[in-house]
Amino acid sequence: MIEFGHGTHVGLRRARNEDTYYADPALGLFLVADGMGGHQHGEVASALVRDAIVEQVARGRGLVEAVRGAGERLFRHSSATADQFPMGTTVAALRLGGDRYEVAWVGDSRIYLWQGGALRQVSHDHSLVQELVAAGQLDPALADRHPQRNVLTQALGVTATEQLHIGMARGPAEPGSRFMLCSDGLTESLSDAAIARIVGRTDLAAQECVDHLLLAALDGSADDNITVILARVS
Repeated sequence: MIEFGHGTHVGLRRARNEDTYYADPALGLFLVADGMGGHQHGEVASALVRDAIVEQVARGRGLVEAVRGAGERLFRHSSATADQFPMGTTVAALRLGGDRYEVAWVGDSRIYLWQGGALRQVSHDHSLVQELVAAGQLDPALADRHPQRNVLTQALGVTATEQLHIGMARGPAEPGSRFMLCSDGLTESLSDAAIARIVGRTDLAAQECVDHLLLAALDGSADDNITVILARVS
């Protein structure tokens, strides 16, 4: 059984919400997408990718293949648009089936897993800062405040299909596991420790946890759109 909560907020400084999300426990599919590009292009990009992934997973395609197919569709759409504005999106997606999970991601929208009383980040940001950390050129403690922390190295619709690297991971979805998917609007406003304190609460329903996460982020900087999904396995 899957209990889930979901929510999104435009934040305190943006005029539009370019994030989107999808949550369907019957299909076992949950995803967050954070669009980018001026002139409403971000909203179009994230929605196009969301719909393409849902459509392909519903037809039986694997999660990574669905993300790749959505990226190809968006890249074709973006290339055919005679416009000076880019059109791209991140994506963080989770598929739950039986007692297993599969995740796939592109960009810096994140997937976290709570198991055994601890929260860990399953995804790895496709960002310049993450590359610097991995190369030993930047202290991880400084990554969250680096001036180029929002520079992505991969994004659907922007990265050419043959150069696209889709992150993925699989594992057991044990009873008590909690998966949180979010756009970077949440992680820009809250530390992992602050997120863990809310996700780990047992006195709140999943939706209440999501509501608390959004409120806590809005009490912070909330410079960007904020989107969160929390899925609990029982």
